[in-house]
Amino acid sequence: MNRRTFAGMLAATPALAPAAFAQGAPAAKTGCIVLQQYQLQLGSQATRLADYLSKVYLPAFAKAHSTPPLVMDAQLAPYLPAITIVSAYQSVEQMWSVRAHLNADKDLEAATDAWQAGAEPPFDSMTSELLETAEFSPELAPLNPQPKARRIFELRVYQTRTLKQLRALKQRFAEGEVKILAHDGAQPILFATTAIGSDGPNITWIMAFDDMTGREKFNTAFAADPDWLKLRQQSLERNGQIPSFRRLTLHQATAYSPIR
Repeated sequence: MNRRTFAGMLAATPALAPAAFAQGAPAAKTGCIVLQQYQLQLGSQATRLADYLSKVYLPAFAKAHSTPPLVMDAQLAPYLPAITIVSAYQSVEQMWSVRAHLNADKDLEAATDAWQAGAEPPFDSMTSELLETAEFSPELAPLNPQPKARRIFELRVYQTRTLKQLRALKQRFAEGEVKILAHDGAQPILFATTAIGSDGPNITWIMAFDDMTGREKFNTAFAADPDWLKLRQQSLERNGQIPSFRRLTLHQATAYSPIR
């Protein structure tokens, strides 16, 4: 896909906020997220991909872009094994700039060709989605200090049938749900709407937990939280039941992920 075609697709997407995709977006605020997933076959593909990402791609990416990505290994998902890379950019223009830098890297090109060579294909399939970050989304960044153990990441997709419902869902998160999630033990990672991808309109969001025990404690606390019950009831009274489709997958940060 060339840049002109990509820009045309953006112009045809009604839910986009122009400021988030402008070249002059604020340096401290993420405007868009690229969600890239590799679906793998059982065999050598997972090991080959891990070697390529950890030894080749991520070092090259770090030279081209200052914001480190999150790399996750699916634990519970419709397709296993699968690796998901979450990368953040100030704008689409910055994303294209990073991509151009990587495309011009001849060492990376040679290493990529070597990874993809051989009788067995490097992956079964690959998908990419472009997300627009919500104004209440935290910045994608490593913890300081980094956790000793790799965290569990829960990715949810809440789909709506109309843009009005999408605005109402975003309002519910902004009014208090994000704070309630954190209060009850989740670590909010990102909240974004899909600009180019499947199951739209939707909100894609990721929470992190220290381990599965922490996730179970959160679920219990959140289900009984009076602030959440009040907020949910207010939302129901104003807008009815908003999400018409929910997708939930569980992941763990890979050993080589810059964000753990």
